Amino acid sequence: MGHSQTEKAATRERVLRIASRKVRADGMTGPGVAEVMKEAGLTHGGFYKHFASRDDLIAQAAAAALTEGSATVERLAGKNQQDLRTGLIDAYLGKRHRDSPATGCALVTLGAAAGRGDQPLKESYEQRVRAYLDRFGGDDSEEARAEAMLTLSALVGATLLSRAVADPALSDELLETVAEQLKRQ
Repeated sequence: MGHSQTEKAATRERVLRIASRKVRADGMTGPGVAEVMKEAGLTHGGFYKHFASRDDLIAQAAAAALTEGSATVERLAGKNQQDLRTGLIDAYLGKRHRDSPATGCALVTLGAAAGRGDQPLKESYEQRVRAYLDRFGGDDSEEARAEAMLTLSALVGATLLSRAVADPALSDELLETVAEQLKRQ
């Protein structure tokens, strides 16, 4: 008995969501087809009903990761209704975001891969960068644009560094100090 188009689309989205989380957590080379399909409760053989190849899955998962991770951070930032910029800084440089790369912003986890990646990945990455710059840039003045670039670079860099160091105290200090400095601007 065949599956309806709705069921097939739902299955495809589930596989893509799982792969997206794995790409954010483990990078572009991390997730294997068998691993993703097993977590989705499917057989490896069913994979090709949904994706042309592993590369196709990973490319689509990376694009989804960039969108989903940003949406999560935006949702957390929205808790500060008085100052959305401060809310975004707090959400991005929070321990929750640092400790949850699988559900966080993929600008951090996919930066190096995008730098070495193909044009579609670079374009997906650039879309997220531009969205954040617009979010911070506000009035489009040269000064506001420069501040937006500095803020985004500090957010991504501090999060990357805080995840990469072994010393938990240094990791916390990176997040707290950069957040404090950004809020002073």
